[in-house]
Amino acid sequence: MSEDLHPLADRLDDLTALELVTLMHTEDSKALQAIGPALESIAAAVEAITGRLRAGGHMHYFGAGTSGWVASMDAAECPATFGVAANTVQAHTVTDEDEDDRAAGQEAAREAAVGPADVAVGISAGGRTAFVLGALEEATARGALTISLTSNTRSRMARGVDIAIEVETGPEVIAGSTRLKAGTVQKLVLNMLSTAVFTRLGHTRRGRMVGVVASNEKLRERAARIVADLSGMSLEEARERLLTAGGDIRAVLAEVQRA
Repeated sequence: MSEDLHPLADRLDDLTALELVTLMHTEDSKALQAIGPALESIAAAVEAITGRLRAGGHMHYFGAGTSGWVASMDAAECPATFGVAANTVQAHTVTDEDEDDRAAGQEAAREAAVGPADVAVGISAGGRTAFVLGALEEATARGALTISLTSNTRSRMARGVDIAIEVETGPEVIAGSTRLKAGTVQKLVLNMLSTAVFTRLGHTRRGRMVGVVASNEKLRERAARIVADLSGMSLEEARERLLTAGGDIRAVLAEVQRA
């Protein structure tokens, strides 16, 4: 577990800078490889989430501390990347000081109006964060699909959900610092969940972000390149069509397809 001492913990203070970052790089590589055995569970979660969101449901992340910040990052990027509504993926988080409040987790799920059409994803390195456990218990009672993401294959959280994603990341270089390997793995798995779900829902096309919100010059140029790539028209024509369509890539592509 992440709170166990690393085998080299007692030597850490004497390592050179190069030795220390090399050790961290080695541990990060191990964490990346540890995701492999969990891919089937991740894929099962993608299929289940896709079904709920296709029917109009929402995905709710629940986490505390580092896990909450990682969840918030993924949720915040979904509207800009995939063009989905801001409430399609929501993160409900508390700080480390409040993570022991199980009732707060239950209340968070109630306030979010989590229901049978929705998905609740609980994120906790150790799988025992009371806030997250409370949220998942309430989500289960409300009929939602429940998923856990932990770095502990023996966690209480995994036993009470529909799908458990368990990635054993092992001891951190700094014992208990889950912002390291555990946080990295959480970010990678959430990347997989949201990206695969919205790709399967048609919010990307041939590896392009056709739902991108062109809110600045860089993104407007990206949108024009995407339209040009997918339609075969010139970049200048793509810019003009996007201007007429209010920057909506999918609207321009649909118009080209109808022509």
